[in-house]
Parts: sequence; structure tokens; C-alpha cells
Amino acid sequence: MTVGRVERLHFLMVWLLPLLWLQPADAISTTKGRSQTGPRLQLSHSDLRNGSAVFWEGGVSGGYQALLLDEDQGWLLVGGKDHVYLLRPDSLGLPTQKIYWPAAREHVEHCRLAGKSLEMDCANFVRLLQPFNKTHVYACGTGAFHPQCSYLHLAHNAEAPSFSLSHVFESGRGKLPFSPREPFSSRLADGELYAGTSVDFMGANAAIFRSSVRGSSQHYIRTEAYDHNWLNEPEFVSSFSIPDTHSPDDDKVYFFFKERAAEAGQWDRRVYSRVARVCKNDVGGKRSLINRWTTFLKARLVCSVPGPSGVDTQFDELEDIFVLETKEPQNPTVYGVFSTSSSVFRGSAVCVFSMASIRAAFNGPFAHKEGPDYRWVEYKGRIPYPRPGTCPSETYDALHKSTKDFPDEVVSFMRQHQLMWEPVLPLGGRPVLTRVNAAYLLKKVVVDRVEAEDGPYDVLHLGTDDGKVVKAVSVMKDNWDSEEIILEELTVFQVPSPILSMALSTKRRQLYVSGEPGVVQLGLQRCELYGTDCAECCLARDPYCSWDGQTCSRFFPSGKRRARRQDVKYGDPWSQCPINGDDSRSVEVKVVYGVEGNSAFLECAPRSSQARLGWAVQQAESQQQPVREVSDDGRFNHMKRGLLVQHLGAADAGLYTCTSQEHSYSQVLAQYRVSVIPGDSLQPAPHQQHHSPNIPAVLGKISPPRAAGFLGQSGTLHPPPGHRNAWPPQHPQQLPLKSYKDLNTVGSNSLSLDEYCEQLWHREKRRQQKLRALKLKQENRKARVRRNNPPEGPL
Repeated sequence: MTVGRVERLHFLMVWLLPLLWLQPADAISTTKGRSQTGPRLQLSHSDLRNGSAVFWEGGVSGGYQALLLDEDQGWLLVGGKDHVYLLRPDSLGLPTQKIYWPAAREHVEHCRLAGKSLEMDCANFVRLLQPFNKTHVYACGTGAFHPQCSYLHLAHNAEAPSFSLSHVFESGRGKLPFSPREPFSSRLADGELYAGTSVDFMGANAAIFRSSVRGSSQHYIRTEAYDHNWLNEPEFVSSFSIPDTHSPDDDKVYFFFKERAAEAGQWDRRVYSRVARVCKNDVGGKRSLINRWTTFLKARLVCSVPGPSGVDTQFDELEDIFVLETKEPQNPTVYGVFSTSSSVFRGSAVCVFSMASIRAAFNGPFAHKEGPDYRWVEYKGRIPYPRPGTCPSETYDALHKSTKDFPDEVVSFMRQHQLMWEPVLPLGGRPVLTRVNAAYLLKKVVVDRVEAEDGPYDVLHLGTDDGKVVKAVSVMKDNWDSEEIILEELTVFQVPSPILSMALSTKRRQLYVSGEPGVVQLGLQRCELYGTDCAECCLARDPYCSWDGQTCSRFFPSGKRRARRQDVKYGDPWSQCPINGDDSRSVEVKVVYGVEGNSAFLECAPRSSQARLGWAVQQAESQQQPVREVSDDGRFNHMKRGLLVQHLGAADAGLYTCTSQEHSYSQVLAQYRVSVIPGDSLQPAPHQQHHSPNIPAVLGKISPPRAAGFLGQSGTLHPPPGHRNAWPPQHPQQLPLKSYKDLNTVGSNSLSLDEYCEQLWHREKRRQQKLRALKLKQENRKARVRRNNPPEGPL
């Protein structure tokens, strides 16, 4: 068998073997402790508009990709199309300042002649904002495919901050890409700009650069061009300056990106995620590495779910990185968002890495190509001194004070061995959160470390590709397994649009999210929306929230507040809240009348998507009759919003109880006493037939003259007094629903029973939202009238 056929067979085995084992939605979501649950709190865009968020829209089309927040001085910079905006982080709704920074006319014309879009490409999209000092920010824009950089000056006066653009411009080549849509990463550290980007019009020549900005002393340096062993079609994600030791000589810049895996074989276009590093004091080598990195190394980042027989489900494509600082600057926690490149299923995952595991990979063996087929294997030969990738230091090695002093064998070794053999594995060996076959993919992440009653928790704020923000937390259990909890899902943008950037303000307890439509300011917690009692607040398991004895409110870690009730780890209200043994007595019993042979719908919506609903029925008035569970069969359908009973019979009469079960806590949500009306009792008198249509089912409450209608609507209803001539009502407007349809006929349409009831539910919800919006509008109008016409005082 030829070498080519061997490689092709190996390629097929690598790709097909996981597919033989994997049933994606089940293999991941049903693993122990990993079941996917919906969010406890779900808010639409209109809900956020009604007061849960502050929206800012710049008025200029084009994505707002760059955010820079200064918590101490109190400003938020936003980079957009031909503009830079200065916002107040306390309230985005206040007046803003902006700088008009367009591309040169000749560059716009050249861009247009090159076939680029005048609206989407041929403008100055400001994509890089980096703090330079206390008064200046280094800013770069694409300049209509002619990148340029300058400085923004921010001076705080007593009245208003001064905001201006320097008249000194410099080339942005090697600092950001030509295209406004091409990914890149830049980090300004010690007066030097480290960037992972392309440097040509077509975006084909990508490298990791260090370039000088004003006042810097270092010179230009980069990775080797068009060498797949260094970089192979990379897409840069993020970069950070992280010290290795207490010595500044060991300071390094880390780059996170994804690229086509050279070690996977020539037939395999698989994508791997990477972490690379360079020394800050690297000035290049002699001869073969002039103006080239001599300390550049890279390793693979692995984020996968262990599977049967050692076959893992890989999330190979890195989307975003967040470095969570700790008390030790050398050891931050690294959070990464990954997605799968599989064509079998869509999925995202969040993995956590330690700097110790990243350093261990760089201190481990090198990868090497050898043999007749040039396979990648572990290098077991002699490693030259000083070890490749080590930063030069006059303190530790007087012979090698600079990278230009490295011996030739070190330089020659570095040209062939940039890749490390051992990958970087996540903490716990698996993701802390996975979302498989969801309606969205995770794209951005910021992390807030929150002190709760039982210790610190890392709360994830995740941006999606369809304009949502998901808040989640991973809880470590006693058996070293973890549980993922989705706390919130907020639809930030009305039209689905990817989240482009996120910034977290721990001082102001705010989250700033940018996308194509604009920037949104979100509070980190919405405790008041979780519920009105202690049990619901405890079941939310939100580290930001606790029960203070009266309401669910923000948690403050203070020893003086002993009345606080919170249980993030278990969410057990029994241990935190005073709960009555039988809560069914406090739930109102609603009377429902159903016509024999037709259908009745008993509404009961769970307060949390993480809760399970159960129905029980007691089929006689006597309390001595046994209570049986209502099973989901052909006549009884358990639906999202309640229980649908089809083909009512006399035996279906009784007391129906809806119970919510969440963790170890159960509570009664609704109770209905169903009375079945014989079908022959609804036959109208001959002179009433043209006024009284056949009634399929009547829902009502026994306290006249009002009755609970279908899905919460109401109308006038007179319960049957036992006389035939009282039924049906003589006037159609007395019915609970004027357009109530027979649910038995829904199956003949294109909609299922569940979909039909869901439509009715959302119709009523939209009606209630319009009423609330109209009421709010009227109140605002009255407030404006009062402000404009103050009451006159005494003369």
C-alpha cells in the first residue's frame, strides 16, 4: 500500500471513528451532571426596553467592534465607522461626544476601484483602542483598506472632558488588518504594540508583529512569512501580557488563535486552537533570524468532552478568550469559548485553563517531523542550551544577555521547532459549560468573580451570534463533578446580530455589549425578577442575589447581614426558607366547566424552565378518595403551558393539581375543579338556535359575575344553576372567549395542539405587553406635562 493511500485511510479513520460513537445531542447533554437546562430568567428585547437596560445607537451604520472602558476616570470609548464616541458608563443615555475621523478621499476611491463595497469596506472603521497613558489612547482604523493610527487625547476638566484627535498619523500596517471584517488581536505593552494580523490587501500574509509607537525603543520584529510551521492560515482571537516570574526579564506576551493544523496531515484541513508566546525582550537573532522572533513557541489548546472508548467530542475552533486576574499576577485564570467544526451538529463550549498547565506545555517536549512520511512525533534528541523559548537575562546568564547572543544551534533549532508536543488540557479535563444544538453559538465571554455566602463563584457573561447575552455559573459538587446553571438569557438586539465586543465594569456592576445596532448597558443582576418569596429566590441559585427577609435583592458579603438566605451550590429552599408543609391551601381553586365530548385546557406555566410539572387528580368530592397521577396518554396531553384534556367524559370530573418540582423542592402552582356538563343539557331552545352557537368548552371561576377565561382572559359568565333553560348564555358576548375554537379540530390544520395553544399564549402576552407599554407612555406624557407646567406658587 502506498504512502498516499495510508494517509487517506488514516484520515478517514480519524474522522469517521468519532462519528460512529457520537450521538451529539445525547452524548453531551445527558452526561452525568451535564444535562442542558434552559435559563431561569428569559427576557425579550421589549422587556429590556422597558427598563432593564440602557440602549445607545450611534446613528451611523456599521459595527461597533472596539470598546475601551476606564473605570477610574469614568469614560467608555466606542470605535465605529468614521467615528470615535465618548460615552458615560454610568448612563449611556446621556449626551455623548464624538470625533469624526474619515478615510482619505483617494484611499476611498482606490478601495472602490479594487471592487470593495463602498458602505461595508471603503471607510475608516476604528477597530483598535488601547490605553497609552493616563491622558492618551492609541487608536487605529482601517482607513478604506489603508490602515492608519493616531492618538486620542482625553483631559478631565471641571465642566466636561476634553476629547480630541491628534494631527499626527502613522501607518497602521502590522497593527490591524486592511479589512474591517478580518479577525485580529493587538495589545499595547510597555510602549510596544504586539499584534496578530495580516499585512497585505488580500489578507494572505499573516504574522505576529511587534511594532514601535511614539517614544518606543524596540524595533520591528515578526514571525516568518509564508512558513506553515510558524503560522498556517491563522485567525487571531486575543492577546495578553502576562509575567512568568517576578523578574521583568521573563515577561511574555501570549497570543490565542486558531489555524489549520499542520500536524494533522496534508489531506486533513482540520482547525486547531493555539496559544503562542514571545518574550518581550526578544530583539531577533543573527543571520537567519534577523528581525524574526527567536523565542516564538506555540501549543495546542484542547477543549473536549470525554466519550466512550477514549473518543472525545472536540470543540476545536476558538472564539474568544478572557483572562481573569487573581491575587497573583503570574497566575490568572484563562476562560475560552470554543465551537465545533463538525458538520454533524452545532455546539459551543467553555473551558478553563490554568497558567501552570500552559507553562507546563511550553516546558515539555517539542514536536518534530521525521521518517519517510514526515510524521509528527515527539522530539527525543538533544535540546541545545539555552533552552529554546527561554528569555535572555543578564541576571541568570551573563553569556546570553540578548537574543542576538544565542548560539547558532539554538537559532537553527528554533527555525524548525516552534510547535510543542504536549497539548494544554482544561481544568477538570472537560468543559465547564456546553450548549449543543442550541439556537445560537457562543462568541464572546467576560467573567466576574463573585463572593457568595458559601464562597466565590465565577459568573460567565456570554455573547451569542444572534444578539443574546447568556449568564451562567458552573457549580463544583462534593464528588468533584460540576453542574452548569443557565441563570439568564437576554435578547439584547431585536434583529439577530452577533455580539462583537463586551466590557465588564466590576466597580459599577455593569456590562457593556456592542454589535451592529449599537451599545447596550446591562446590570449584572436582576434579582427582583426571580420571584416574590424566599423559595424562588433560593432556587434561582444566582450568586448576585439573596433573600433579605422581604425581597430577592443583591447579595452583599457582610457578616452583619445574618438574615440573608442564599444557596448557590444546592439551591435547597428547605434549608434556607421557612416553608409550610402543605402549600396547596394557599392556592386558589378555580372552577372549570367543560362540555362532555369536547376539550378543556388547564393553564399552569412553570416559573422556571428548570422545573418539571406534574399533574394529579382527585376524582371525587370526598377527601378520602385516592389522588392519582395524570399520565400523558392519548387524551391527557402535558404541554408547556398546562394540561390539555381531550374528549371529556363524566369520569374526568375532579380536583386537578399542578405541582412544580425543582431539585428537592416542590410547590403547588394551580388547582382546578373540573365539572363536566352533559352534552344534551346544552341544546338551545328552537327560537334561540340562531343566537347560540355550539359551545365546545367553557372555562370559568365560581365567584360570579366574573369568570377566568382561556389562557387568562376573562368575560361575563353565569354558572349553570341546574336548569336547562339557563344554558347556553343567550348573548355570545357572555362567553369567556368570543373566538374560542374547538381544540379537537386543530389537528386537521397545519398546527399541532401544542403549537396552537402556544400561539394563543403569545398572542395574549403581546396584548399585555402593549397595554403595559401604553400605560408607561401615558405616565411619561403626564410627567412631561407636569415638568413643563409646574404649579404656580403664591404671589
